[in-house]
Amino acid sequence: MAVTIKDVARVAGVSVATVSRTLNGHSNVTEQTRAHVLGVVAELRFVPSSTAQSMITRRTHTIGALLPDLHGEYFSELIRGIDLAARARGLHLLVSSSHGDASEAAAALRAMNGRVDGLLVMSPHVSADFLWGNISGDLPAVLMNTRLADGRHASFAVDNHGGAYAMVRHLVERGHRSIAFIAGPESNFEAQERLAGYRAALADLLPGSYEQVLQGDFTQESGSRTGSQVIALTQRPTAIFAANDAMAIGCLSALNEAGLQVPRDIALAGFDDIPISRYVSPPLTTVRSRIAELGGLALERLASAIEEPNHASAQHQTLRADLVVRPSTAPPPT
Repeated sequence: MAVTIKDVARVAGVSVATVSRTLNGHSNVTEQTRAHVLGVVAELRFVPSSTAQSMITRRTHTIGALLPDLHGEYFSELIRGIDLAARARGLHLLVSSSHGDASEAAAALRAMNGRVDGLLVMSPHVSADFLWGNISGDLPAVLMNTRLADGRHASFAVDNHGGAYAMVRHLVERGHRSIAFIAGPESNFEAQERLAGYRAALADLLPGSYEQVLQGDFTQESGSRTGSQVIALTQRPTAIFAANDAMAIGCLSALNEAGLQVPRDIALAGFDDIPISRYVSPPLTTVRSRIAELGGLALERLASAIEEPNHASAQHQTLRADLVVRPSTAPPPT
């Protein structure tokens, strides 16, 4: 039979309360008693029940993370950043995906209530009413890359607009005057901000030029499809800017299959700086969105809110997006 806390107390010759205080690190236990009890714990190979501890401390030491998807390097990097910060604090992760569906996002949030100490939320469906209806009022939550700024929840976002603007400026400085843009999902906040940055840069830097927007969905398949659409144009743009690296890599594949060389025949750029972007041929010019850092910072803010709820901050923080220039963007052919 499994060893219980009562067995430890009996062998150690102390009360169950003393064993509990020792295991929970309370200061009102002498060093001699602490050493004695921990020795008995080791001798009996007693493993405290996480369920029992949660009932006492009202903590599960688990963080919930709701993401739009779990597929691809972007989300791998985001989860890596969250996980590294969580492990450093002795916390566990419970991760779920909404798959872009509002009802699935709501169901996932409701399922996590009572099972986690706090929530990290990245979802295109986030609104004040959505959170109010699906998260218990006393459960801390931190938002990532969302338009919501309700004054109740801390939030972090990458400067998607500024990063896209910087990329268009880079291409214009390279001499490009015809720049196509592969957009992300229409309902996605990051995609909307990156499209807005592209449009603002065209208006400011190439007044009178017309935008060329092709609709993608952040997948490599949509990048390949839109790349084929560009190839079929009578007058091709001299540069393509994809709203994320996955679509840029899919576009690169389509261009290569058509016999077009990047950057000799057409320049190509992405956004996010996922690890594979530096290893494709040619290495991809992109915007570094500090994905892992975003996850780590959000976890740290959430952990602080859990530990000190009376000092929790609802501040919004924008992370800088940096241009990373690699060989995929050269001046247009003369």
